Amino acid sequence: MTDTIEIWTDGACSGNPGPGGWGAVMRSSGHLKELFGGDPATTNNRMEMMAVIEALNALKRSSKVTLHVDSTYVKDGLTKWIKGWKRNGWKTADKKPVKNQELWMAMEEACARHDITWKWVKGHSGDPNNDRADELARQGTDEARGRK
Repeated sequence: MTDTIEIWTDGACSGNPGPGGWGAVMRSSGHLKELFGGDPATTNNRMEMMAVIEALNALKRSSKVTLHVDSTYVKDGLTKWIKGWKRNGWKTADKKPVKNQELWMAMEEACARHDITWKWVKGHSGDPNNDRADELARQGTDEARGRK
């Protein structure tokens, strides 16, 4: 692992649930890659998770990554809560099933291939890469709605 790949992710939803999208901005050694996608019936949290999963899965080899997210749900879920959920048979502290279990599992698998430093960034606060990830997520939402 040499250069650090910087990734900014975001999710969006029009209605929650409703049509939603995810976006990712990836930067490394002067290279830029942008990704986005959507789902016609989803939630904002699911789209936040999909942005991370898709961005990490787009990397062709194990990499050093700084992952910028504006979702504490995603960051805390992967860095704090997931061990307890797994220990408790994918149940929350109050014994309810963990929502989005399949995405948590996919995100954990995607993260395991990389050396990740998590960074929380305040959404809609003028970080140009986070703002671009938000634009891409909204583009994914529009496409999921059938508008291009």
